[in-house]
Amino acid sequence: MKKVLFLVSLVYATSIFAADAETLFKTCATCHGAKAEKSALNKSQIIAGWDAAKITAALNGYKEGTYGGPLKGTMTPQVKNLSADDIKALAGYISTIK
Repeated sequence: MKKVLFLVSLVYATSIFAADAETLFKTCATCHGAKAEKSALNKSQIIAGWDAAKITAALNGYKEGTYGGPLKGTMTPQVKNLSADDIKALAGYISTIK
C-alpha cells in the first residue's frame, strides 16, 4: 500500500511541477524569436510552421545526439533536461504559433 501511495504522489507531484509550454518556450525564443520566426544565430532552420511531429522528432534527436547541423552543440544542452512531457508540450505550442 505504501508503494502505491508513493507512486501516486510522485505522478501527482511531477504533473504539478511540469513547466507549461509557453514558459518553456521563453528560453527557445531567445534565439528562435517570439514567434519562432528567426533562424537561430543565422545558422538554423526557421521552426515557425513546423508541425508537432517534426518538432518532437527534432527535439528528441537533439536530446539523443542523432539530429542537428551547425547548432547541434548548442541545442543538445538546451534539451537534455526536458522530459517527454516537456517536449510534447513544446512541440504542441510551437506548432500553433502564428
